[in-house]
Amino acid sequence: MFRKLTAIEPVGLVPAAEQELHQYAKTVCLFSDIPANDEEIVRRIGDSDAVLLNYTSRLNRAVIERCPNLRYIGMCCSLYSEESANVDIPCARERGIQVLGIRDFGDKGVVEYVLHELIDTFHGFDRPCRFDAPREITGLKVGMVGLGVSGRMIADALQLLGADIAYYCRAPKPDAEAADMRFTPLKQLLQDSEVVCTCLNKNVLLLGEAEFEALGDGKILFNTSIGPGFDSAALNRWVRRPNNLFFCDTAAAAGNVPSDFFELSQVCCRRVSAGRTSQAFELLSQKVLKNLRMAVEQ
Repeated sequence: MFRKLTAIEPVGLVPAAEQELHQYAKTVCLFSDIPANDEEIVRRIGDSDAVLLNYTSRLNRAVIERCPNLRYIGMCCSLYSEESANVDIPCARERGIQVLGIRDFGDKGVVEYVLHELIDTFHGFDRPCRFDAPREITGLKVGMVGLGVSGRMIADALQLLGADIAYYCRAPKPDAEAADMRFTPLKQLLQDSEVVCTCLNKNVLLLGEAEFEALGDGKILFNTSIGPGFDSAALNRWVRRPNNLFFCDTAAAAGNVPSDFFELSQVCCRRVSAGRTSQAFELLSQKVLKNLRMAVEQ
């Protein structure tokens, strides 16, 4: 059992999970707002030997080195790689601090978001129909840039509705090929696809000026990555060209764009994370508690 567990910011646990935290620490301290700076993070951690945080704050080396009692850091957000993490994992490792994160807890909501926006655009339910007459997804050429868990779920859902799926990632995936999804070089995928969806790890930027030129005009681009999967300046220039549409659920998914970007009629941003559903918070809570149990038992 930990001596003191502190959540330095809101971490998205359901009430029952917050109560269960007391089984793993003698003292539990939960903060309800986001710390303003490193100094405040250090103050909140204090003498805690276990810490929870979300994606909205960073535990960098300067913070970790000032918290000598830390033995465990629980990330209540997606951990895909050390490079993209908001915790300095190498620093934690040097100091014998265990870091555990979670992933794959909000994917179904993201799939529903893509389907909703695409169907709305093709049928004209709540916005002008993109075509002279409503169109089905059947026969739609879709390019998936990234085919991890959420990317594959989006691809499966669109394929079920009759879409023709091509994908690009680091290497061909036998299970995707067996499902009649085609590994395609990025430039060709961008040229051939009517709709492109980027589903990349945080801080992975694959689309630059040359790639947007290959994508061309009259296309639809979705970004469901945690952050931008592209050069934001290149995106801004592309979306202002003829008949292009860009969809993202949060403003952060567009990156550093001009102030008028989200006012453009060809940009649709809901400004809410599509993956933050009640079911996702329940699953997040289960995974955070599982990691905490593992840390206590070791």
